[in-house]
Amino acid sequence: MLAIKNNIMAENAARHLGLAFDSLAKSVERLSSGLRINTAKDDAAGLAVRELMRADIAVLQQGARNALDGISMLQTMEGAMSVIDGNLIRMKELAQQAQTGTYSSAQRTIMDGEFSEMADEIERISGAITFNSITMLDSSTGSVSIHVGTTTTIDIDKVDMTKSGLGINTGVEVYEATFAPELAATSTGTFVTISDDTITLTIQFDNDSATEDAISVDLAVGNYTIDQVKAAINAQSQALGYAPDGTDKSYDMATVVTNTDGTYSLKVSSRDEADGVSIQVASALTTDTGDWIPAAGTATTNADDAGVPIAADNYPTFGQAEGGVNIKTVTAAAAALVSVTNAIEAKDTARASFGYKMTRLESTVEVLGIQAENLIASESRISDVDVATEMALLTRTQVLAQAGIAMLAQANAMPQMALTLLR
Repeated sequence: MLAIKNNIMAENAARHLGLAFDSLAKSVERLSSGLRINTAKDDAAGLAVRELMRADIAVLQQGARNALDGISMLQTMEGAMSVIDGNLIRMKELAQQAQTGTYSSAQRTIMDGEFSEMADEIERISGAITFNSITMLDSSTGSVSIHVGTTTTIDIDKVDMTKSGLGINTGVEVYEATFAPELAATSTGTFVTISDDTITLTIQFDNDSATEDAISVDLAVGNYTIDQVKAAINAQSQALGYAPDGTDKSYDMATVVTNTDGTYSLKVSSRDEADGVSIQVASALTTDTGDWIPAAGTATTNADDAGVPIAADNYPTFGQAEGGVNIKTVTAAAAALVSVTNAIEAKDTARASFGYKMTRLESTVEVLGIQAENLIASESRISDVDVATEMALLTRTQVLAQAGIAMLAQANAMPQMALTLLR
């Protein structure tokens, strides 16, 4: 129908032209961004899946970076342990040298000075080497967790490369109390007799700055050999456990000393540097306790009654002694050689454990890279635009838009034909 009020053909052409331009705009957006999904209205379900995948990809990539940081930390610590290795080898060499009888005491003292310096350097390295303020070489407890996924971790145990951790404490001034032999000429004879009631032996070392934990040993009625008393004391000193800072406080407090006349003495020594010791013997039969308190190298005691276990001729003697590992004598050098060998084995075990962890972390980085790559490919199939398909659609839409513009021009000219009828 020819009309001049409503141009239906123009309206139709304009509507199709608008649709073509909307499609053209969408194609241009997709091709310029490279994404098939730019807003939620493009594909709501696909958008939700894509964002979850992107989050997983980010976690995997960060996990790989975490693993690489862990490798860097272990490389730092392992490098420090290689220096410790060199010091221990030198210490073993010095111990071997000091064992031979061709050196004088003065010369061994010089060797011991270098020996101690090597041990002190090991102590310094174990506490000074850090990675982001984290130490890994100064404690036998604790670990560092490397997160390599949302909930997955690889734990790296700390190691104790300090002098005490390696068993090479040098130049430690310990305090000792030595009980003279009683009736026993052999270690299987009776060292002490408890006749009336169970007694409690309490031993505590102290110094100016700190006091070691006291131990209490209960001895029931009966006869005890020197080895049995030693075992009872050490059972309690070994049960001291760990300090809040992770320091292992357990040690063997008591040892048996063989005297030149073939008899035996019981000796108790402090774990660390100490300058005093108190020994108390208490019995439930009396309120009067036996207090052995060192004074200028001697000891005093209360009346020997009601189960106080040590006879008057078996008072302990007290004194300061150099404990720890040293090479000042042939005998000490032989013991030091064993201690340093054990330290090298402990260091090798710890260093190897770091090597295992580095290998595992490298494998983890590779696996995480593969996982992330596969997830990126999956996310791409959901989210990325197919350029070939979209270009074909863009070309088709451009043709439709050009045709729409041409037809809209023709439709707008139709009312002009009606005007000829009005002339």
